[in-house]
Amino acid sequence: MKPLLSNQVALVTGGGRGIGQAICLELAKNGSYVIVNFRSDRKSAEQTLGLILQTGGKGETVCFDVTDPMETEKNIDALLKCHGTIDILINNAGVAADSLFVLMSSEEWTQVLNTTLQGFYNVTKPVLKQMVTKKRGFIVAISSVSARLGHRGQTNYSAAKAGLEGACRSLAAEVARLGIRVNVVAPGLIETEMIQDFPREMIKQIIPMGRVGLPEEVARVVRFLCSDDASYITGQVISVNGGMI
Repeated sequence: MKPLLSNQVALVTGGGRGIGQAICLELAKNGSYVIVNFRSDRKSAEQTLGLILQTGGKGETVCFDVTDPMETEKNIDALLKCHGTIDILINNAGVAADSLFVLMSSEEWTQVLNTTLQGFYNVTKPVLKQMVTKKRGFIVAISSVSARLGHRGQTNYSAAKAGLEGACRSLAAEVARLGIRVNVVAPGLIETEMIQDFPREMIKQIIPMGRVGLPEEVARVVRFLCSDDASYITGQVISVNGGMI
């Protein structure tokens, strides 16, 4: 049987670890050629690529900082010249710099918004141009339950993710008639480094399913949204959070 995403070229920003790595592996398993983006952690990106190759998939790594517009455009142009297309774009790159707002530095505010929101613009615009020409493409952004639920010390993170969701809704409306679908996946507490200090005794109190999620559970939703099985879904935010909201 033909793989679900056969002959698709996918670019995953921040694909070296956690949810990003799981998405890379899921897309590769379903037939995509996966480009694993990283900013500084080459080792993790190479490990992700190694896992892709071990399971019979294909891909490569590419280093660029999504907050740098010139560097990002240069690398995406090179990828497009090499492969001719980027069919799937996963905007996963993000950072956290938690602090109470009254104590939050300008750098902490700017770093988080620049990576999530400015990074979305820097990566998506050059990729979208060729999707418009082809009249086909799939864009998925990774948000967070924090976009809807406020958390102490995460004003910058919540603002960035909420802004990302709004941007994707508007973009989806702009390009829907061109055969391009734009959606958001909003994970809750997922078993990654980001929640390693989370008090485990609170899990059953705040998550109706009584457990944290797995990166693979998020990745499978992303894969679905990038397939023709989701052909009538665009402009949506899909929560993967065990029933938190």
